[in-house]
Amino acid sequence: MINEFKDFIAKGNVMDMAVGIIIGAAFTAIVTSLVGDIINPVIALFTGGIDFSGWFYVLGDGEFASIEAATEAGVPVFAVGQFIMAVINFLIIAFVVFMLVKMVNRIKAAAETPDDVAPEVPTGPSELDVLLEIRDSLKRATPAE
Repeated sequence: MINEFKDFIAKGNVMDMAVGIIIGAAFTAIVTSLVGDIINPVIALFTGGIDFSGWFYVLGDGEFASIEAATEAGVPVFAVGQFIMAVINFLIIAFVVFMLVKMVNRIKAAAETPDDVAPEVPTGPSELDVLLEIRDSLKRATPAE
């Protein structure tokens, strides 16, 4: 049983998946920072200072300055801004993954094409060329009537 588990862990697919999960977790932190620290301020600049991360509607009684204050008070909150940020995060991650897959496919295609393509060797005249040459020679060799 232990040997089977070692074989399972040692297979390349499991190790590739583990590396992908670790890199994905680190990449998520980068994308979250990109959206929160760079994209949202640019969007706020063009929308007149609107910050999506703090955009929410209180579904209960009372007025609150932030989402955190409303959730601490136990009031249900419709956090539109956090949803928009999650959609932006998803779109960025999906685009980057698309670009990575496209790059990997291009590298695979380049690796599959042989580098040493045999140069074209001149083979001489074709059969048709030889027959035409024979015909022309025969026409010249026969005396004109």
